[in-house]
Amino acid sequence: MNRRTVLIGAASTLAVVGTGGYLALTNSANRAWHNDVTAIRKSIEQSPTGTDHASELVRYGVLAANSHNTQAWRFILGNDAIIVEPDFFRRTPNVDPDDHHLFASIGAAVENIVQAAPLLGFSAGARFDPAGDGRVIISLTPSVTANSTLAQAIPRRQVTRSLYEARAVPPADLRMIELAAASDSVAVITLTERSAMDAVGALVIQGNTAQMNDQAYLAELKQWLRFSYADAVSTGDGLFSATSGNPVLPGFLGRLLFPLVANTASENTKYRDQIASSAGLMIFVSRHNDKEHWIAAGRAYQRFALQATALGIKHAFLNQAVEVAAMRHLLADQLSLGTRRPDLIVRFGYAPEMPMSMRRPLSDVIV
Repeated sequence: MNRRTVLIGAASTLAVVGTGGYLALTNSANRAWHNDVTAIRKSIEQSPTGTDHASELVRYGVLAANSHNTQAWRFILGNDAIIVEPDFFRRTPNVDPDDHHLFASIGAAVENIVQAAPLLGFSAGARFDPAGDGRVIISLTPSVTANSTLAQAIPRRQVTRSLYEARAVPPADLRMIELAAASDSVAVITLTERSAMDAVGALVIQGNTAQMNDQAYLAELKQWLRFSYADAVSTGDGLFSATSGNPVLPGFLGRLLFPLVANTASENTKYRDQIASSAGLMIFVSRHNDKEHWIAAGRAYQRFALQATALGIKHAFLNQAVEVAAMRHLLADQLSLGTRRPDLIVRFGYAPEMPMSMRRPLSDVIV
């Protein structure tokens, strides 16, 4: 059974259960989804006068990339600080058994807050606090109001899971995204030669094959898939099908059809095509394999993503080769990394924008 046959069957099912009623519900949920996405992504400059600055910074913080869009973070607000800590109730133990991606996601949120703080007249400094489960304390010091290219890109950044235009990024722009990402704690490896990209791509495909043959991984992934506008709005999290160019279906139907549509062969073909259409790959490698450096890797990625967004460059993750331990070790050997851990793999290039992902209400993440 191929994808087209499955979708034709889905359309027939909808016709039987009542297309008119379904479309009315879908249109209403679509409007709610659009309104929620627009509200969470409005620029700080559009905020009402007197809005609490810490809450506004958290709103920009949660727009960061995060694994499976689980948003596994919590924010504690003070007069002159914001504490970002992990929310282990939203962890994904099958795809992320050591919580590496969870802490990288926290790093991405921290970087958004640090970049956004000058928009509201604050200077922000972040430090890792090893106490407890590991958290980041962001100090806020009054300063002059200032704008920046990276801060302006925060509401527009997205992971664009589509085919790209297969054209090169100009060397000057490539250098800008590399410089934005680099730090003392994290190195970036940029691959634009097709042979080097294909070598990494082969490990991505092997990692994807292992994951697609792992029933525990698939069950966990399915928990975070959102097939309808209503599901996306009601949860405010997860991987909404529209954001990756897939059909929007009733939730029950999407869950029923998912195993028939998403199989090893179709997913591997999709990723091969995506890699072939990309201008290059960027691999983030932290100096040490611990929570503090996983957070640093997330911060480095977020700076890359914001600079890329400002330049009109799209990106998406290809993390299968770092999520499957055996592939991660092979990738480290392939890149001559020694004992260093490759943290994140990102493809980049040019493509139209996709629908934006959802975020939970701030009241759900602010302690």
